[in-house]
Formats: sequence, structure tokens, C-alpha cells
Amino acid sequence: MPRRYALGRAEEATNPDSMRAALAEFVSTLIFVFAGEGSVLALDKLYRETEPPASGLVMIALAHALALFSAVSASINISGGHVNPAVTFGALVGGRISVLRAFYYWVAQLLGAIRPVGFYIASGVGEVHGLIMEMVMTFGLVYTVYATAVDPKRGSLGIIAPLAIGFIVGPTF
Repeated sequence: MPRRYALGRAEEATNPDSMRAALAEFVSTLIFVFAGEGSVLALDKLYRETEPPASGLVMIALAHALALFSAVSASINISGGHVNPAVTFGALVGGRISVLRAFYYWVAQLLGAIRPVGFYIASGVGEVHGLIMEMVMTFGLVYTVYATAVDPKRGSLGIIAPLAIGFIVGPTF
């Protein structure tokens, strides 16, 4: 039987709960990007004259994990704590949110993630390899979010959702 997707009602477009949820996605995405990118910039500033130690990667990964943990925890009861357009897409495909709400979330997430730097891949990594790695990491993120936060059969596992989501993303930075 084909899954039915809700487009959303006209009332949802101006409903205060929809606006509050979109604002929560904006702020939580902003928190994640600001703290995560801030950790990279801080490490760069600390070791401007020398090569950063290998432990710097652990510090950056942990900063991203804790930033995402905080962002998801802050918004999970308001918007579901998606913080990422891929997670919103997964919730849309799973029938958990309407198309209209997904659109609001995507706009809020993209606005919250805007930063004045370009998109780069590590030196020595080709564009195709970078794309494949991004696809694998995004699958891991969406799978973890769905298993711990979205799936109605998760039971009491939802209590650790922000931590699990933070630690699936943290090491990828």
C-alpha cells in the first residue's frame, strides 16, 4: 500500500506552533554551526604558528558532538530536533511531518547554517570520494535519528536520542 503524504493545511502556514517549531530549528541549527565552526576557528587560532596536535581532531569532534547534543536537546520538544535538512527529509518520507512543515524547517535550517566560508574537502580527497563519504555519513545520521528519536517503536530509547545523534555526527568532523 503506498504511503500518503500530508501537504499541510492552510492554517498550518500561519499557526503559531509551526512558526515556533521553525524558529526552534533555526536557533538549534545556528547553535550547532556556531559552536562547531567556532571550535575549528579557536583551534586554528591557538596553533597558528605551529601544526595542531592530533588531539585537535578529537577536540573538534567532541565540540561538534556536544554542540549537536545541545541543539537537539533544546529543540526536540518543540520541533523534533531535526537540525539537519536530511533528517527533515527522512521525517517527511516517513510520514512524520507535512510537506509544508518540512519546507519551513528546510528554510530555517539553511538560514541557521549560513556562514561566510565556502565548502571545502580535505586535501588529498577527490570530489567523488568526498560526495560518497558525505552520503555515507548522512545515512548514518538519518538512521540514528530515526532509530532513537522518530521511530514510534523505539520504546524508552528516545531518552538518549540527543546523545546518540551528537556522537554519530561528532567524529565525522
